[in-house]
Amino acid sequence: MKHAHLFARNSRADYPVAVAGDGVFLIDDTGKRYLDASGGAAVSCLGHSDAAVCAAIADQAQDLAYAHTAFFTSEAAQALSSKLANLAPAGINRVYLVSSGSEAMEAAIKLARQYFVEIGQPSRHRIIARRQSYHGNTLGALAAGGNQWRRRQFEPLLVETSLISPCYAYRDQQQGESAEAYGRRVADELETEILRIGAENVMAFLAEPVVGATAGAVTAVPGYFARIREICDRYGVLVILDEVMCGMGRTGTLFASEAENIIPDIVAIAKGLGAGYQPIGAMLCQDFIHDAIEQGTGFFQHGHTYLGHPTACAAACAVLGRIVDDGLGAGVMDKAAGLRTRLDAAFGQHPHVGDIRGRGLFIGIELVADRQTKAAFDPALHIAGKIKTHAMQAGLMCYPAQGTIDGRQGDHILLAPPYIISDDEMDMLVARLQSAVDLALA
Repeated sequence: MKHAHLFARNSRADYPVAVAGDGVFLIDDTGKRYLDASGGAAVSCLGHSDAAVCAAIADQAQDLAYAHTAFFTSEAAQALSSKLANLAPAGINRVYLVSSGSEAMEAAIKLARQYFVEIGQPSRHRIIARRQSYHGNTLGALAAGGNQWRRRQFEPLLVETSLISPCYAYRDQQQGESAEAYGRRVADELETEILRIGAENVMAFLAEPVVGATAGAVTAVPGYFARIREICDRYGVLVILDEVMCGMGRTGTLFASEAENIIPDIVAIAKGLGAGYQPIGAMLCQDFIHDAIEQGTGFFQHGHTYLGHPTACAAACAVLGRIVDDGLGAGVMDKAAGLRTRLDAAFGQHPHVGDIRGRGLFIGIELVADRQTKAAFDPALHIAGKIKTHAMQAGLMCYPAQGTIDGRQGDHILLAPPYIISDDEMDMLVARLQSAVDLALA
């Protein structure tokens, strides 16, 4: 329902009014229930009515809602930082608490730059990322991303970033090329670009371990990230992993990098960290980066008003308690197997489904005009938008997007349901999605 004063994301859209949540469902003001098959934007990993998280928020707000970090730290911030550091890959022991994924990536980029200034390598400033990546909507994070549709109108405001090929086997692996050879070929583009720019000028390589919104749960082939890590180590380039969408248990491990057997220098998390109950994110880094700041100027020249917000930190602690201590994260791969079986049965031979991919409860379905040639639909058809419309009419929230291939061509559906989804709810999800796809393609 339109509102006279609200500046909406889409001024032409007439959105329903959400008034309540119940497990995996959101409920609008007419009483209609929507199965949240995408977690909003891969956010609501615990569903919409987790009693433990709600209680933690209420308790913290009663004691201390907010204290500015230029004056105080808080017990909630300290507890969350310790919990994350204890769960993070080895060597990642410092946690900088922010309010969103974009803020976490902005902090990561600025920390990488300040690190090199502090250690006497001020020429290092260039970022290398991948085409069809997305790292957030602040100007720094947007500049570091490779999604042309999101970048286009803001291009004059963005710093220069080098973009290399993604690891997108469905589209780019050549006939007769092994997965290992393909991964090596596209990873080696990083070394070529470092040498072209000059290693003394390169600051960091940025990537999503599983590419989310812009390409639909694209996973790298085995060995790709190990080769990336090797190249970055050779030239002294920092590895920054963006786990804003794919982290916090979404892909079967708490940190998505665990599945790639690499340890990043800096990692950004958000979305599932707060599970939608509070806005929170975090930038975590290796000790040597923090120590360079501490032993240098001693001051990270960056900050926002709501850093380490106590209420948000309490919520995130409770969310981690549910994911880790209560075992919901440990059940993700079993849930994922059940959902994939259902999706394969419904869409595996569909004439307009080219690929079903992903890891854990982070699944992408790529739609094609021709299954044999992998030809994309004409963008003018707005297939993704039609699927979203029909899905919402059917009481299903999914995350269709256009521009999968190059920011303009290609359509996909991203699924990221809550970790609490039941077998019956999976059946409902797939049935409603099947109907929405069929209606959109009719």
